[in-house]
Amino acid sequence: MSVDTPRRIVLLRHAKAEWSQDSDHERPLAERGRKDAPVAGRKLVDSGIDLDLALCSTAARTRETWKLAVHEMPHRPRTVYEERLYEASLGDLIALINETPDDVRDLLVIGHNPGMHAVADALSDSAEGDALARMNRGGFPTAAFAVVEFTGSWKGVEHGVGKLVEYWTPND
Repeated sequence: MSVDTPRRIVLLRHAKAEWSQDSDHERPLAERGRKDAPVAGRKLVDSGIDLDLALCSTAARTRETWKLAVHEMPHRPRTVYEERLYEASLGDLIALINETPDDVRDLLVIGHNPGMHAVADALSDSAEGDALARMNRGGFPTAAFAVVEFTGSWKGVEHGVGKLVEYWTPND
């Protein structure tokens, strides 16, 4: 695959989680989260995105979100459960994206806020329509996703490299 190939990064925040006595890492999805996660999966399919690789935080709520979302997809992409996604900073997230093999065209990252919002905002130099304004006005609610398109190598992903081509929330 050429470095001139258009690539997409899909940033999916986990669905709504319960507040519980468990550790933050082990919080399960709430009923609303169990309803929203499959809807997000169907919306990704409707967007025509054919995922090659999914990086998923090891937190219970992200794993459960992915399990429910991927069930809606025609095929399951290779999935890596990545401990470094939990509580990752913007710099940590960009570093993880930079490790993506160049044979990957479409990458999904299932993680947490404020990281998912920060990466979508930082990477997006421009946007389709009002997507960036909507994202920054409304925040990045649970089960929301952003799609950033760029051209080049994954190693070259940095601030302002892409275009926000889609922003979706369960309330859309």
